[in-house]
Amino acid sequence: MKALLVPVLLLFLGTGAGVGAGMLLSPPPEEELPEGEVAAAEAPCGDPHEADVAAAPEEEPGDVVVEGRDYARLNNQFVVPVVEEGSVAALVVLSLSLEVAAGSRDVVFAHEPKLRDALLQVLFGHANIGGFDGNFTSAANMRVLRSSLRDAARETMGDHVLDVLIIDIVRQDVDAR
Repeated sequence: MKALLVPVLLLFLGTGAGVGAGMLLSPPPEEELPEGEVAAAEAPCGDPHEADVAAAPEEEPGDVVVEGRDYARLNNQFVVPVVEEGSVAALVVLSLSLEVAAGSRDVVFAHEPKLRDALLQVLFGHANIGGFDGNFTSAANMRVLRSSLRDAARETMGDHVLDVLIIDIVRQDVDAR
C-alpha cells in the first residue's frame, strides 16, 4: 500500500507545482481599451509617429509588402509524377509562391489557372529530363528549376511576376508491386 501511495502523492505534488508555476509565470492579462484609446495607450511618450504606427491595421501573412513587392502563395500544391520505364516511380509535391510587384496579387490570382498550367508544363519537363532524380535538391538543380519556373511565370504574367519561390518540395517513391 505504501508503494502505491508515494507515486500518487508525487503525481499530485508535481501537478500542483506545474499549475502554480504556470499561474506565476503567465503574463498579466491585457486590459481592453475602447477603440479610440488603443493608439494612445501604445504610444507611451505621446509621440505622434508611434501612435500612427500603432494605429495601422495589421496585415495578413499573404499581404506582406517588402520594398514594393508582394508575395502570393499559390493555393494548391503541384504534384508531378516521375516516370521511369513506363510507370510512375515517384511523386514530387511542391508548394510555390510568387514574388510580385506591389498590388499585383489580385492579378495573379485572377490568372492562376493559366499560370498553374504554364508552371506544370515546366515541372513535367523538368521531371522528364531527370531533374527530380538523384540529388534533386542540389543548388545547381534548384537554380535551373527556379529559373525555368520564373521564365514561364513571366511569359504568362508579364512584369507582374518578379520571382518564383519554392516553399516546399518532397519526393515520395512509389512502391511498385
